[in-house]
Amino acid sequence: MSTSREQSSARTSFRTSGSPDPSPQRRGVRTGFWREAVTIQGSITPIVLPTVLLFGVLAVFTTVGALLVEQTTGIRVGIASTPHEYIGVALGVLLVLRNNAGHERWWEARRLWGGIVNQSRNLAISGLAYGPRDPRWREGWVRWAAAFSHVARRSLRAERELPELEALLGPDDAARVAAAQHMPTYVAMRLAALLREAVENGEMDRFAFVQVDRERASLIDHLGGCERILRTPLPLVYSIKIRRFIFVFLLTLPLALLYRVGVSWLVPFLTVMVAYPIVSLDHIGVELQNPFAKENLNHLPLDDICRTIEGNLLGLLDAERQGETNPAPGAG
Repeated sequence: MSTSREQSSARTSFRTSGSPDPSPQRRGVRTGFWREAVTIQGSITPIVLPTVLLFGVLAVFTTVGALLVEQTTGIRVGIASTPHEYIGVALGVLLVLRNNAGHERWWEARRLWGGIVNQSRNLAISGLAYGPRDPRWREGWVRWAAAFSHVARRSLRAERELPELEALLGPDDAARVAAAQHMPTYVAMRLAALLREAVENGEMDRFAFVQVDRERASLIDHLGGCERILRTPLPLVYSIKIRRFIFVFLLTLPLALLYRVGVSWLVPFLTVMVAYPIVSLDHIGVELQNPFAKENLNHLPLDDICRTIEGNLLGLLDAERQGETNPAPGAG
């Protein structure tokens, strides 16, 4: 009994410490216009700032060179601004289209992971409701169901270290999962083996088996959708053409502004002001293509999602034990 209470206490402690960060942004509550307008943490600005400043430096050299040519030869080096106005509109449309395509990938990945959350809960509930009463089977079923989201996250990130599985399943099973060619498939196979064991021992109705196995197969379907997003990025030629377009546009922009502005020292400043949103939108579009990579600012919070799944599923076991220890009044 003391061991059971210690395990229950440890799981409760895990759920408390491993629950998602209840910060305002994670709860969906906005933090205010000015705070988000000036914040640096989580912003794309530190990433694109070197590129933006480099275009500013190139604008300085272009402006100085054009003024020197005019002073020495009397020839005004410049181009009309009208082409840049039309090109700027076309460039903006291209960036918006690519960002929309990236956002569709990000949103689809979020929906697929929402499916993994729901299917993991359904899988655990169905197994506990229709499966054997053997505590060993029920404990293993819930823990392997909770393990799936962790290995799916690690697989999408090409990671093989599984410390969370050592706590869930023990070091031996965690090592077997890590050694598998495709870790999520191995976990799904272990769940299928537990289902087969329950049916062969006559402890699960075959109609219930069909339903629970359908829930198990849905996990692989959702993961397959995530792997499709990961392994089929947007065409590289599309990104190359857009970035060449941006390079030529910003490189020649000082020549279009030089005699339009009238104040030469403003040309590099205006070039930087134009480059900042353009380069930022370009980088955001690239980041949105892979919603699973931790190094991307806009990656999905898979660590929090997996901890939530594990906490929910282990909570079912705790609730079941508490119900057995403290039966309802009038029961039995």
